Amino acid sequence: MWALSLMFVSGLLQATEVHEFQLDNGLKILVQEDHRAPVVVSQIWYKVGSSYEHGGITGVSHVLEHMMFKGTEKHASGEFSRIIALNGGRENAFTSSDYTAYFQRINKDRLGLCLELEADRMRNLRLDATEFAKEVNVVKEERRMRTDDKPRSLTYERFKAVAYSSSPYGNPVIGWMGDLDSLTLEDAQTWYEAWYAPNNATLVVVGDVKPAEVFALAKHHFGALKPSKQPLIKARAEVQQHGTQRLTLKLPAKLPYLIMGYKTPVLKSVDEPWKAYALEVLVGILDGGDSARFSDRLVRSRQLAASAGASYNLHGRLDAMLVLDGIPAQDHDLDALETALLAEVELLKQGKISVAELNRVKAGVLASSVYERDSMFYQAMQIGILETNGVGYQALDEYLAAIQAVTVKQVAQVAREYLKMEQLTVARLEPLPLETEKKPPASRSGLRGDKL
Repeated sequence: MWALSLMFVSGLLQATEVHEFQLDNGLKILVQEDHRAPVVVSQIWYKVGSSYEHGGITGVSHVLEHMMFKGTEKHASGEFSRIIALNGGRENAFTSSDYTAYFQRINKDRLGLCLELEADRMRNLRLDATEFAKEVNVVKEERRMRTDDKPRSLTYERFKAVAYSSSPYGNPVIGWMGDLDSLTLEDAQTWYEAWYAPNNATLVVVGDVKPAEVFALAKHHFGALKPSKQPLIKARAEVQQHGTQRLTLKLPAKLPYLIMGYKTPVLKSVDEPWKAYALEVLVGILDGGDSARFSDRLVRSRQLAASAGASYNLHGRLDAMLVLDGIPAQDHDLDALETALLAEVELLKQGKISVAELNRVKAGVLASSVYERDSMFYQAMQIGILETNGVGYQALDEYLAAIQAVTVKQVAQVAREYLKMEQLTVARLEPLPLETEKKPPASRSGLRGDKL
């Protein structure tokens, strides 16, 4: 029964095709047809994010994302969003370690409008000193609200800064406050001129469209834009770790919190590709729903944890970490939770995984892939991330088969190879008493939401 379901679902997932085009100025265009509704998702992806930044200008990618809505010579500040809304669409943007992306979801006959607006701000952004100062203050307020005033977020930020000794993944996307204090309009202008160009961008379109028509529209709107010369960013690989690293934060908080991260390769860097997929399955065994080990054993059965999770991104641009985290249950402490998490890792190293458990994870991956295809936005996201991170959108077609091929022996092997104490960083949040006096809520006036 399970094998028949696998064949049926795999057939559904292989029904899509990505069409690739490239303009003479370097802009790559990727189109996937989805004719279930007369709508289209348009996304522009730039190969730049916080991992491209250096000390002194951290946060510049995110600040520039805000500035991209502040107008060009042709369109006044806020006009981009107003035009999209008047045409029945929605739009926003997001910045990560490895990319900055802008998107619209709109009726298919308005795609040309979206491309016209994006082409305009790709090379013709007007960076105004007053608007820049205002947006830097907005970003600083975001930082206070989302990181500085949230103990778990602050713990995670400091955890990454300690774990990554040399990798730029130690930079927070939102930037260090000191760098935001000293960021200048010239910093943003230089960043924009270098990275916001057709030869550093990918246009992803998913929806009720014909690929040739999308290519013609893209050529019409973007074809005349000039490419730029991007700075040579030398790879800053993470240095070899030679022992467990630990840090403890004591902050006013309601609950303690634990984060544990093991240095791991990604699909681009691993010596054998199957190892990255085995790490993905390993995470599914630990944290792949209510029947996964953390939920079943630590939360429900033993009631050691109020919550526990695991994460790993095999499609990252640079080597990163496999991360475990959790909150101890009442009457248990961080020591007990850490011991329990390490014990679960040890069981994986010993190969104590049943075939039924492995098949459950694989079936879950299949189901998730089917559900994800319901969203045009998510389909475009997958294509954009893979292409921008240098993995290639073709990895979409390889993912399911590679996951299905993972064995118990392979999961145990990658656990032994990568989940070592000498490659581990542990961060602990130990709560201090909360302040009794409540501060007035910070103003959210003028904030642009970065939610998808």
